[in-house]
Amino acid sequence: MSKRAHNFCAGPAALPTAVLQRAQAEMLDWQGRGLSVMEMSHRSDEYVAIAEKAEQDLRDLLGVPSDYKVLFLQGGASQQFAEIPLNLLPEDGVADYIETGIWSKKAIEEGRRYGNVNVAASAKGYDYFAIPGQNEWQLSKDAAYVHYASNETIGGLQFDWVPEVDDTPLVVDMSSDILSREIDVSRFGLIYAGAQKNIGPSGLVVAIVREDLLGRARSACPTMLNYKVAADNGSMYNTPATYSWYLSGLVFEWLKEQGGVAAMEQRNKAKKDLLYKAIDGSDFYSNPIQSSARSWMNVPFRLADEKLDKAFLEGAEARGLLNLKGHRSVGGMRASIYNATGLDAVEALVAYMAEFEKERG
Repeated sequence: MSKRAHNFCAGPAALPTAVLQRAQAEMLDWQGRGLSVMEMSHRSDEYVAIAEKAEQDLRDLLGVPSDYKVLFLQGGASQQFAEIPLNLLPEDGVADYIETGIWSKKAIEEGRRYGNVNVAASAKGYDYFAIPGQNEWQLSKDAAYVHYASNETIGGLQFDWVPEVDDTPLVVDMSSDILSREIDVSRFGLIYAGAQKNIGPSGLVVAIVREDLLGRARSACPTMLNYKVAADNGSMYNTPATYSWYLSGLVFEWLKEQGGVAAMEQRNKAKKDLLYKAIDGSDFYSNPIQSSARSWMNVPFRLADEKLDKAFLEGAEARGLLNLKGHRSVGGMRASIYNATGLDAVEALVAYMAEFEKERG
């Protein structure tokens, strides 16, 4: 293929072309040092400067308050499903979880290994096509925290509001929508996100944790999973995922050059509006999610006849529209349209969908 394809992969996902080009240029010789970032000591002045700049750029992008620590950890978001209760849930305590799809289910299952988990609300009663309103939630009186996933990558279900939980720490998995639209970090006790969707390559997870929540880990919590240990050591208690951290830093720089999170929010709104309009304006394609809960980042859709799925995917591949097959647990199609996926990609997809419907509908 003579040019880059339009990549709709849910993760590891598309990265900005400009970021990859810069990384390519610096691969063998980073800024005249004669070595790549992958070959640097994480203790060197050069790498520490890379890490510190990445953190500051992320703080700038999200407006992270000074009383929050920004951690660059390993293990991905799924490891956080265990790390969170080990750090925040007392052995005799209870944590509230909101279940809206596969990823929040996994967090609940793992949380139950370490303590009492109360499923305060579930989207199951809505067939996972809508999010229960907070008036339906059954929150615990003295929960250690309330956990939810702001966007379910597989089902395409997303909160368009932030829960009100009074003084209870609010913990959110933002793996697939962090940096896609503006948020008020101060409303959360902990924000965590796997990098491979909207931040950078896999191998890294970002955690933004309010300082008063540090130092609560159980005595049995492994040292490597203790947030306070990570914070006290600048996320370098051991050798971190240095190249993923570096590439994420390049993405943060790129985001600032694009106008920051506010600008990305406008772009993402234009992309999702265009794609949902194409789906809703057709009798051939469908998306069952309640309009207020539709994901901006992951758009699942089905064809009127699933026997045409294979032909649709083959035609898409031939046109450089990649990774549109839906998750194996739900089938159909899914277009993941993260920050690095441009409006031109969505326009190309919509044009192909119209062409395919005309031929096969």
